[in-house]
Amino acid sequence: MSAPAPSLLDRDIVARQALAPDASPYLLIPEAVARPRDEAAVVRLMREATAQRRPLTFRSGGTSLAGQAQSASTLADVRRGFRQVEVLDGGRRVRTGPGATLREVNAHLAQHGRRLGPDPASEAACTIGGVIANNSSGMAAGTTQTAYRTLASLRFVLPSGTIVDTGDPRADAALREAEPALHEGLARLVREVRADADSVQVIRKRFALKNTMGYALNALLDFDTPAEVLAHLVVGSEGTLAFVSSAVFDTVVVEPEAAASLLVFDSLSTATGALGEVLATDPATIELLDARSLQVAQALPTAPQELHGLRTDGRAALLVEHRAGDRESLEALIARARTLEAQLGGVRVDPTTDPRRRAALWSARKGLYAAVAGARRPGTTALLEDVVVPVERLEAACRGLQQLFDTHGYDDSVIFGHAKDGNIHFLLTEQLHAGGDRLEAFTEQMVELVLGHGGNLKAEHGTGRAMAPFVERQYGPRLTAVMRRLKELVDPAGILNPGVVLTQDPALHTRDLKPTVSVEEEVDRCVECGYCEPVCPSRDLTLTPRQRIGLRRALQRAEADGDAATAEAIRAAYPYQGVQTCAVDSLCAVACPLGIDTGDLVRRLRAEAAGPVVQRGWALAAEHWGAVTGGASVALTAAGAVRQVPVLGAVPGLVTRAARAVAGEEAVPDYRPELPRHGGARRGEAGRGDARRGAGRRAAAPHGAGRRAAAPHGAGRDAETAVVAVHLRACVHTMFGPADACSPGQGAHDGCACTGSGHDGRSDASSLGLGGSRARGAAAALEVLAARAGVGLTEPPGAADLCCGTPFSSKGMTVAKNRMRSRLREALVEASRGGELPVVVDAASCTEGVRDTLDGTGLRVIDAATFAREVLLERLPVTTPVGSVTVHPTCSTTHLGSTEDVLALARACVADPERDVVVPVAWGCCGYAGDRGMLHPELTASATASEAAEVARRETEWYVSANRTCELGMTAATGRPYRHILELLEVATRPHSYAE
Repeated sequence: MSAPAPSLLDRDIVARQALAPDASPYLLIPEAVARPRDEAAVVRLMREATAQRRPLTFRSGGTSLAGQAQSASTLADVRRGFRQVEVLDGGRRVRTGPGATLREVNAHLAQHGRRLGPDPASEAACTIGGVIANNSSGMAAGTTQTAYRTLASLRFVLPSGTIVDTGDPRADAALREAEPALHEGLARLVREVRADADSVQVIRKRFALKNTMGYALNALLDFDTPAEVLAHLVVGSEGTLAFVSSAVFDTVVVEPEAAASLLVFDSLSTATGALGEVLATDPATIELLDARSLQVAQALPTAPQELHGLRTDGRAALLVEHRAGDRESLEALIARARTLEAQLGGVRVDPTTDPRRRAALWSARKGLYAAVAGARRPGTTALLEDVVVPVERLEAACRGLQQLFDTHGYDDSVIFGHAKDGNIHFLLTEQLHAGGDRLEAFTEQMVELVLGHGGNLKAEHGTGRAMAPFVERQYGPRLTAVMRRLKELVDPAGILNPGVVLTQDPALHTRDLKPTVSVEEEVDRCVECGYCEPVCPSRDLTLTPRQRIGLRRALQRAEADGDAATAEAIRAAYPYQGVQTCAVDSLCAVACPLGIDTGDLVRRLRAEAAGPVVQRGWALAAEHWGAVTGGASVALTAAGAVRQVPVLGAVPGLVTRAARAVAGEEAVPDYRPELPRHGGARRGEAGRGDARRGAGRRAAAPHGAGRRAAAPHGAGRDAETAVVAVHLRACVHTMFGPADACSPGQGAHDGCACTGSGHDGRSDASSLGLGGSRARGAAAALEVLAARAGVGLTEPPGAADLCCGTPFSSKGMTVAKNRMRSRLREALVEASRGGELPVVVDAASCTEGVRDTLDGTGLRVIDAATFAREVLLERLPVTTPVGSVTVHPTCSTTHLGSTEDVLALARACVADPERDVVVPVAWGCCGYAGDRGMLHPELTASATASEAAEVARRETEWYVSANRTCELGMTAATGRPYRHILELLEVATRPHSYAE
């Protein structure tokens, strides 16, 4: 007899608490969680739940606003699997799993000039599963490019475990064979509804507008076979009918030309009253902003120039964007838009095609949620709702909402949204447990207001728990009964997401409200939306930023409730899951609508855990940093030498693992196969080659007085070269040498970074595309490039003992960080002549650290990639273009805004920039994070898994990044030798007469 299959359920307290919260105002703690990674696991989970009548809720996007994705029973998180994306028919269609984000799918489609139809503002975070579950639309999708309308086929699992795939020509016959009662029941419902003229009229009226309230009953009218009817009923069903394992969508054309304009009106009434004239100009989007929205948008750091000095009292605006496939067509649309000035009585129409101005205008719309939610009073929750009314009723509906806000004292509320569709969002803040009666009274009157104007109670955000008690108010008893029969047909045991979409409890929307907990200043503003999760390196290993914050809140709730077991479990798990495996890369702050950097919290927790003895040790290291980095360099060289001896090859790893077992994983880094030999001292010769022609030595004068250097490409070796920048060599290059810093006889995967490109142990590195010469490393490459371009560089005094401070700050070593930053500021102020010269740093993470250190000093800090693009590239003809390049952007180039500079350099070095420069769609932070990849290599392995799989599908000649430890992380992940972009530029621009 075979052994029973292992349980799919995880009852771990920490896992249950971590997965529980979402962006809705509800909180249910699951009894168990599951993480199925494939369809077979889902089938088994469904069958077990049905047999045991155990409620089951699937979570995909995790950003639910109305309580769709929570459970007090079993919560199944599918975001660690189901991420497949397959572009079909040259981009005209795409097949994708529910775990892929909308942005990820669109990135795959971009090279084909296509995108998905739904375009919600949450595209960076929302997954395809969420898009389907909520029938997402967005700013330009309207009612024609929604998930429902663009669905080509759907593959889904029913509660019985039956799989339906409407992409199969036999799908309907297969459904009839597998589920005869369901098939016949659906056919009967279609016949009955179509025979009822009143029902048909209600359905057509409701779905002529955006509508995500209840089930998509229009499917009973739009499709004929039960299989297709069921597939389109699943769209918008919020996980209450089936689990979607994959979907094929018809895509839409990306219109590359766009012009945006902000039309400011004297009042909300005149703004909404002008919609007819504005619609006549054929805009892609019309976004409404009320007076409070304009006032809030003015305070945004990215506020557009159109709002500067604008009197907002009582006013309103329409953000209008026109899009076209070519410039000529766009100019025609702009000309039509300009006629609005005469029609609207002097309202200024100033369309702009400038990408920066357009981005600023859109920030006024997209930044509202962040601005209002971030400024909410302590102890309150930000509630975002959406409704829709016919466009001609929009002004009256908005006026009614404003009156309700005044009546119930919601003074800080805002109204904004998709005016083109009559779809508006409103946001208010409430102290849920203290203000429940007020919120309930407001909700009742809001329901009457919207329905009284012929609208729908939900347009985009789904029914969830928040509106489930009001479904019958919108549809009436007859069609609500049809929905209940549908649910019973598909899910007779009632296991899938009970309480969502349909409920018998008229007060369900007031139950299980989330308590508001204040824990730490760094993260208290978090609204648990989950925008941070797709970019987090540890999301598939331990926790995401939202979960790190959620567990801190759960710990406080447990302590307040006297739940000792939960509190102790969280305390025991948090050091590893919450602190040690956080890369503190701060990409979460970039993704967060409120700019919350969970890394700030983690850095403080690390500082608190370190204790005074460790703090003093790191402070001592900071005082002798040159010796520390030099010692690390010697140790790596020795370890590399030992590994070359066959009988001793495993010794370095055994030694570090033994030390880690005694001192702890956080104290001793592991010796990793990707680690190179030493990088050499941080001063002295810049490298060979050009140096032999007199261009390679760094300036000796501490203030960068002019030096003798070769003019570019034969203009005269004795030309005077003026110093234009201070070059700060990153200490990381002392510890970790360039990618081919190995010795003859050292083989692939033998402690050498030269793996994956045909490395055969030769010391000339010809197998690495380096033109028969050894790699220099980023620092030396920059020196050679500058000399080759006739540009002078100097270095700060005492460079060997300087550091940006990141190694200390990331570990929470505040004393060492402050001492090092003070020394660095003093040295760079002197070397830059008080800010006259910019400071160029040759590792992106170090550039970021130096920039933070020098904030407020007036000194300009430039990453080496940016400096090369802005200053050197035009002086350096590409003589030897390479065949192809894979680029790994980094978290630091994202923060610095220098990713485009890295890409520009890569494109300059290839023959076909459009085809031969590859940026993996799945790129993200590698999680190496300085030494984090050596302390916890499992973090890097997890963080890079998707990108490494994508890199493996296409071999290129070069693999580049802009930060040495990131290069090590990607080398470890892919087996390819990643090098700095400047090394590629140095090889591609070598004079034809160049010789080592």
